[in-house]
Amino acid sequence: MHTFYFNEYSYNLNRNMEFKVFGNSGRPLLIFPAQNGRFYDFENYGMIESIKPFIDEGKIQVFCVDSIDIETWSNESWDNRKKIEKHEDYFHYICDEFVPRLFSINAESNNNEYMGGIITSGCSMGATHAMNFFLRRPDIFDGVISLSGVYRASYFFKEYSDDLVYANSPIQYIEGMPYDHPYVEIYRNRLIIACVGKGAWEEPMIEDTLKLKSLFEYKNIPCWIDIWGSDVSHDWIWWRKQLPYFLSKII
Repeated sequence: MHTFYFNEYSYNLNRNMEFKVFGNSGRPLLIFPAQNGRFYDFENYGMIESIKPFIDEGKIQVFCVDSIDIETWSNESWDNRKKIEKHEDYFHYICDEFVPRLFSINAESNNNEYMGGIITSGCSMGATHAMNFFLRRPDIFDGVISLSGVYRASYFFKEYSDDLVYANSPIQYIEGMPYDHPYVEIYRNRLIIACVGKGAWEEPMIEDTLKLKSLFEYKNIPCWIDIWGSDVSHDWIWWRKQLPYFLSKII
């Protein structure tokens, strides 16, 4: 398997950001780490190994990006406005800096042949980011595979809310989005997959996933919401089974 490591400056975050790429051809799959995680976690927890056949066959090229959750969603020392403003810096880093870099690498890897748009994915907090980034920018992301995510910002910000917290709370903004909003029609032509188990530590994720399902259905947005069994816990052992399963159905 071809792997490439990058450490590049971000003007939105005013620091260097690291990421790693797996594979030398295929459709781009953008991975967000779990809460407070790093770009290397997906590899270290066996997720890359679990989808290795798709990478080796040139079906997907995996981009594992870094997070700054410890300064934003998980930060208990900053006030809430400062935390969400820092997350917006990260949002612009991903959309304005990382995505163009991803497209450049992917195009070069595929000899400038278009292999399909970016699918976002992640587990736990990575799933939250994957869904949120996709929903906020369906013009640049073609789909999402979200595994065990929560989809309301109040899970992290409690009673606090403002314009930016709302803009990063999928359940809130999808519920408030008019049926004829331009993004709704775009969603209808995108790939949306969300999976959660019914086992240990999955309870908040089940509630949010089912709520998101009802909102998508109400707005006539096709989605694949998959609820796994009571033995399926919030853990890597299950995410290593889920991601290759869904990739086998769509790639």
